Amino acid sequence: MTTRIDCDTCVVRGLSCHDCVVTVLLGPPPELTIDDDERRALDALAAGGLVPPLRLVEPVTGPEAESA
Repeated sequence: MTTRIDCDTCVVRGLSCHDCVVTVLLGPPPELTIDDDERRALDALAAGGLVPPLRLVEPVTGPEAESA
């Protein structure tokens, strides 16, 4: 499994870019794909305090609500 990082769709873009491992290491990319091993490596570096964690927050579709 891979993680696709598209900063254009991150709902906290601008708010959390300064503290996201992607922008700290690479600058804001238009799109980035990392695999599970790379994701675990980034998580381990973040857990050790060496880099900030990935702050990617993707929008989700909520349940449909009927108006009264």
